[in-house]
Amino acid sequence: MSAPTTSILLIGESGVGKTHYGAQLLRRLMTVEGSLRMDGAATNLEPFEAALESLNEGRAADHTARSVYVDSVWPVTDAAGNKATLVWPEYGGEQIKSIIETRRLPQTWQDRVNGADTWLLLIRLQQTRMGDDIFSKPLSDLRGSSHENHEVHPSDQARLVELLQILLFAHRSATEPRLGPRLGVILTCWDEEGTDGLPNATFETRMPLVSAFVRTNWSAPIIMGLSALERSLSPKERDTEYAARGPEHFGYVIKPDGERTSDLTIPIHALLPGRAVTRQPT
Repeated sequence: MSAPTTSILLIGESGVGKTHYGAQLLRRLMTVEGSLRMDGAATNLEPFEAALESLNEGRAADHTARSVYVDSVWPVTDAAGNKATLVWPEYGGEQIKSIIETRRLPQTWQDRVNGADTWLLLIRLQQTRMGDDIFSKPLSDLRGSSHENHEVHPSDQARLVELLQILLFAHRSATEPRLGPRLGVILTCWDEEGTDGLPNATFETRMPLVSAFVRTNWSAPIIMGLSALERSLSPKERDTEYAARGPEHFGYVIKPDGERTSDLTIPIHALLPGRAVTRQPT
């Protein structure tokens, strides 16, 4: 029997850590014992190999060019012998920004949206802003203020919700809900957050609008924290300790129950077909 194919649509704007997580995940699959391991030859590894080379030298990876969109195919298996084929994309995060601004999906993205059975939303809380609303800035505060030449920009939360609405509308599940994708939310660069809170609670507190939208449209989203590198790296200056120990010894995941683990394959394993959905603590 052939292994089921799990196609993951990685959703994340520029700067959320898609490339670093992909490179670190690939390294874990190939060299470190975890919930998943590589089960054969992977394809289209060039973008991740370049990132791994930078991390091996103790440097951050270069920014992915806007025009890049590559599907890398990784055959994996878990300790129980369950097999799957991950289709893991690498692309420039500006493509997400363009989708939001133009409200249009390029054909490449349309194909990926329809072909993916799992969506993984990466959010870096430190680069999102909590926009004012009628609760934080009551209408009474606007009395006497000038509206001339006032340009209105949607908040970061509103932009993310709009992106998810666009993707859901484009997906075949818009007319057939049972075909909807599974959803995982990863709060990246968790080391920057400086909190001992649960990912679920942090997501709800820091991004209440996005959290409410996700819970309205998915019955059991999986929410975890991630620090793919465990510390900040410079693209130019070399971190000698990082290079000496090796990038495979850095990075961790905060599971829904708050447990910290160095197994970076945990979020992917939780979303594979046949895996029980993790109940989020309240």
